[in-house]
Amino acid sequence: MVPNNMDALEWLRKHLEGEGSDLLREMVATFAERLMAAEVEVLCNAGYGEVTAERTNRSMAFGQ
Repeated sequence: MVPNNMDALEWLRKHLEGEGSDLLREMVATFAERLMAAEVEVLCNAGYGEVTAERTNRSMAFGQ
């Protein structure tokens, strides 16, 4: 995962210079992680670690 405080260009250079690095796989994994996190925030009505009265821990969309 790409840390929020790391410059994107610095991250890219680090991975292009590394031996055996699978840049495409890492980029897709990072994108998927961020996409899933955003979806969870929407379903839970709160961001990661955020406590609100509207927050839910389960989504009724999945029939739970």
